Amino acid sequence: AEVEMMKERFARLLLGEDMSGGSKGVCTALAISNAITNLSASVFGELWRLEPLSVEKKKMWRREMEWILSVTDHIVELVPTWQTFPDGSSVEVMVSNPRADLHINLPALRKLDMMLLECLDGFSKTEFWYVDQSVAMSEAEEQGTPRKSLPRQEEKWWLPTPRVPANGLSAESKKRLQHQKDSINQVLKASMAINAQVLSEMDVPEVYWESLPKNGRSSLGEGFYRCLSFEQFSPEALLATLTMASEHHILEIANRVEAAIHTWKRKVSSRHPHTDGKPNARSSWGGLMKDLVGDGDRRETLIARAETLLLCLKHKFPGLPQTLLDIHKIQYNKDVGQSILESYSRVLESLAFSIISRIDDVLHIDELAMTAD
Repeated sequence: AEVEMMKERFARLLLGEDMSGGSKGVCTALAISNAITNLSASVFGELWRLEPLSVEKKKMWRREMEWILSVTDHIVELVPTWQTFPDGSSVEVMVSNPRADLHINLPALRKLDMMLLECLDGFSKTEFWYVDQSVAMSEAEEQGTPRKSLPRQEEKWWLPTPRVPANGLSAESKKRLQHQKDSINQVLKASMAINAQVLSEMDVPEVYWESLPKNGRSSLGEGFYRCLSFEQFSPEALLATLTMASEHHILEIANRVEAAIHTWKRKVSSRHPHTDGKPNARSSWGGLMKDLVGDGDRRETLIARAETLLLCLKHKFPGLPQTLLDIHKIQYNKDVGQSILESYSRVLESLAFSIISRIDDVLHIDELAMTAD
């Protein structure tokens, strides 16, 4: 049965998810990226509870990830080496080695994967538990006490809510939860770093270049452009104003900053000094060069500041959806190895963020319980 399932999975990848065999299939790189994303959604879902994975789901995750990752065994690079013959003569030949980015990052991602599953396994026996919100509302009405709720549940009333003992969690339990949160936070940072590195190495597709505005200032907006232009630039102070902003607004800002960065980079790389072709234009040539150098330095400064702002934005809001550039890169990427690294690190990043959020939920409910006492 597993062999037949594996054949079906690989057939779907080879046909670009178009099982009809027609011409509507996507490229192999995107098909593999979608396969990893869909597998993660099937196994982990939204992860609203801190509890171990079922044996079936854990087996499914490990089995199908092994199938997908087996593709990387055949992604190699040729490197020159010397081969010596019995007569003492030697000749330079090309040998295949695992590609450097896969050789370095895949073992790291496997380790992060194992750490996340082990963390979930550690929630088998806990002092907290979960109830439906309807139960929590009924109990609060019967006792005449205010209902202990989470900020995210104000609109999503159907989600389960954690409960703790009346006197709160024990000191040992809280210490353990904090230790798990710190550990998973390291996993989150590592997976984010790998994902950012892989995305930075992907080619920017032409469709994104065509969508960019004529100048970075119009992309950023006057307010953000002035903040970047100030002599005393502070990304932390700028981000402090976004604490209460909606996720959609923050994502829009990230898209605008990223668009401005690439607009300026394109102008810096394509700007070349030129003359009007007149032999007596030496004086104007000097002035033009001075203006271009000054303009180039200013753009380099703006690029560096915008990149710092974007990095701080992604670290301050780790659960932020993909930017428009990331979506375009993933969609138009043709490199299978990069696709595997990007999607694998992305789903691990999402899982780590979900675990941290659920731990924060429990600690928040515990704090409310202690306050009520």
